[in-house]
Amino acid sequence: MVRLRQAFRRLRLLALVGSVLLTGFVARPAYADGPGSGSPWVVSVGDSYISGEAGRWAGNSNDGEQYIDALGPTAYYDNTSHTAEQIPRCHRSRSAEVYVGGGVNGYNLACSGAMTSTYTDSSGYFKPGIDFYSAGGNQGQALMLQNFAASHNVKMVAVSIGGNNFNFGSVVQTCVEDFLTSPSWLPNYCDDDSSVTGNFTSSNVAAQTAAIAQALGNVRQAMTNAGYSTSSYTVLVQDYPSPLPSASGFRYSQSGYTRQSTGGCGFWNADANWANSTALPVIDQAVANAVTNSGLTNVVTMHLSSVFNGRRLCENTVGLLEEKGLTSWTNPGAVNATEWVNQIRTVSTIGSDYYIQESLHPNYWGQLALRNCLRQAYNGGAPRGGRCAISGTGTNGNGEPVMSLS
Repeated sequence: MVRLRQAFRRLRLLALVGSVLLTGFVARPAYADGPGSGSPWVVSVGDSYISGEAGRWAGNSNDGEQYIDALGPTAYYDNTSHTAEQIPRCHRSRSAEVYVGGGVNGYNLACSGAMTSTYTDSSGYFKPGIDFYSAGGNQGQALMLQNFAASHNVKMVAVSIGGNNFNFGSVVQTCVEDFLTSPSWLPNYCDDDSSVTGNFTSSNVAAQTAAIAQALGNVRQAMTNAGYSTSSYTVLVQDYPSPLPSASGFRYSQSGYTRQSTGGCGFWNADANWANSTALPVIDQAVANAVTNSGLTNVVTMHLSSVFNGRRLCENTVGLLEEKGLTSWTNPGAVNATEWVNQIRTVSTIGSDYYIQESLHPNYWGQLALRNCLRQAYNGGAPRGGRCAISGTGTNGNGEPVMSLS
């Protein structure tokens, strides 16, 4: 009898063990997307130079916006149904570089006008910085990144930030105003205006370098909070391109007002030289120093300072559509013959679909060129840095300008 009871207990134990094993096998849920699991994503954070600002327009024309309208009126509609912007005037265009494809998903959190810290601009538009701001339903980009990364497999975070900390928009505005309000025989240069030079003092450069480093630290913290180790993702930091040629590269004389009225590039030669030799290098060096100061170990840099050389606004190697005998941005050869940077616009935007904030930003061709390089930087999931440059004519199989990252 004792042996019989022991046998029954063994049978019950085996049945119980079998039941547990079977239950564990059948009921184990599929892993949800999240850190290290699911389809790979690249996420972009930062400002207009990565959000896709001006990405609607392919080249420039004074004959009519319809000739260069590559994406149409929904270009910046980034909500799920593509009927509106999630955050008005962030201008996250469909041509933004983050959409690298090839089995890799892209998600755009960047916002035109963004600085390192969140603010609301003078027109009342919310501008999320790379921080953890949260109020009234609005969030900073670091918090948005954290929330997204917690439920998606983010392999790379692409960052462009710092230009607006140096008041890029107001500097451009001052330079154009000085060009339009002074004659060529007595030019008023912006490179010595206090409102401009104040952005490039050693003390301000140090302060903005620290702010950029903090923003990069916030990216790291967001990913840590979302459950990532530093070895499981990469931060790619990109610096800023030269949008205008230096004096010898302009195709319009600085005498008269043609440089702005026709070309949309109203800078004096001296100011264009200063922008390329002083302002841009200072900003790009601040970004480089911030990367070092951030202490990030999983970071690569994509250098863009000369990426548009040969295709810059008003450069003598390219032209408006009508100057090149083209009737549409879709004409064969348009990518080689036209500009990859949007014209500087003023009150001329009234009654049109153009925005002033699109001024001096990479247009449709420029965005796709950057996308080509970002895909090369992603490098099949083993991200690498390098210098992005034009390396051929025409387009690749994705319809993008031919670029190299070396």
